[in-house]
Amino acid sequence: MSKLVNNLIREGYLKSDLIIDVLEHIDRIEFVPRELELLVDADVALPIGYGQTIPKPFVVALILELLDPQPGQKILDVGSGSGWTTALLARAIGDTGKVISVERMKSLSDFAKKNTDKYGFVRKGTAEFFHGDITVGFSPEAPYDRILVSPSVLDEIPKTLKNQLKIGGKMVVPIGNSIIYLERESETDFFREEFPGFDFVPFILN
Repeated sequence: MSKLVNNLIREGYLKSDLIIDVLEHIDRIEFVPRELELLVDADVALPIGYGQTIPKPFVVALILELLDPQPGQKILDVGSGSGWTTALLARAIGDTGKVISVERMKSLSDFAKKNTDKYGFVRKGTAEFFHGDITVGFSPEAPYDRILVSPSVLDEIPKTLKNQLKIGGKMVVPIGNSIIYLERESETDFFREEFPGFDFVPFILN
């Protein structure tokens, strides 16, 4: 087991066998610029260009534990950056599921696609990549069992994203310096829980 995964387990961020498995098998080193490869085991965010970062490993571990991805699910990954979260989710859902990645910048989406396919997820059809307005999600594949939003929303979760979540589905999204967990209980009702004290790149709209 890697030093990074061992540290995340010891510190209490990693708990479930499935999330431990995905972080053990999807190596962060494949998703960072070459000059930063020596820092991949450090629990810090790393720049990937375009003003974006690859998140701290402990934050990703916490988010994945909250999101609770399961085999066979359809998941929307909004603002997927270098593709690390897309690949982690693709590993979690297996060959019978699908992850849809939406990224605002085409060059970053292409970078993420290339990184993710180092594990064959694009060739197998487990992960698909699109670039466009991340505030509107990706309606052609909705509804989703899970939605992960990586950049921080300043005020409130876009209604278009909430509408693309299945009843019974789960969403994790940063707002300001908090991680927000949502579970859709009905067409109009959502259970909400907040976890404060984090730092995220902002939700860029233009």
